[in-house]
Amino acid sequence: MAKSSKAEISEKMQRKDYEKELGRLQAELCELQEWVKHKGLRVIIVMEGRDAAGKGGTIRALTERVSPRVFRTVALPAPSDREKTQMYMQRYMQHFPAAGEITIFDRSWYNRAGVEYVMGFCTEEQHDRFLQLCPELEQYIIESGIVLLKYWLEVSDKEQERRFKARITDPLRQWKLSPMDLPAREKWYAYSRARDMMLDATDTVHAPWYVLRSDDKKRARLNFISHLLSRIPYEKLPDPDIKLPKRSKKGAYDDQATLAGRRFVPERY
Repeated sequence: MAKSSKAEISEKMQRKDYEKELGRLQAELCELQEWVKHKGLRVIIVMEGRDAAGKGGTIRALTERVSPRVFRTVALPAPSDREKTQMYMQRYMQHFPAAGEITIFDRSWYNRAGVEYVMGFCTEEQHDRFLQLCPELEQYIIESGIVLLKYWLEVSDKEQERRFKARITDPLRQWKLSPMDLPAREKWYAYSRARDMMLDATDTVHAPWYVLRSDDKKRARLNFISHLLSRIPYEKLPDPDIKLPKRSKKGAYDDQATLAGRRFVPERY
């Protein structure tokens, strides 16, 4: 019985089942969105994980049916020369949410605990200092009234290898290859140790980490959205009474005729 259940879970989820459940969860996200705006909540969602763990697709599933004015995705490039001279958290804090906003960090200040540490972009002292101070900083963030949720996407060795090979051979995925991807594959165990140190130091009662298994992308996205909805208490607000106004005929003219001489996109399909 248990063996059969395990085998069933390991099977890839069917697309029709995935899309049906995703649609239901995305409808709930729209309800959450209205509640966040109504209550003026401020939410930060930190998305971290190994390269090719599926962060981008998971964030797209989260945001594709909601307003980008409420669900704001922040994916910062490498720091500029000026930013390198600033306080480390400075460039992240300027993207923190205002009332009625949810900020999703596609990689975050935890770069210092991961890629910067493994690839030698920061010193041992900077890394140790970050792990020491980060829980205190996150305590301050939460005490200021911000809801902070941290997710680590964990992909297996075999699945990461498969995804990297697909990126190399598929022209539609080659853009996903970054200068850090191939070294990340080579340094699997270094990243594992960095992850373990990060979780040991920053998985706190006030700001816990949630580990999301992501070998099955469809299940991972559904599990993520379902969990997120459970972590932010919200209520469904009454549907607004919206009526479409009739078109006014004041100033009416043949507005389509005036487009006759304009450049149109060729209709090839």
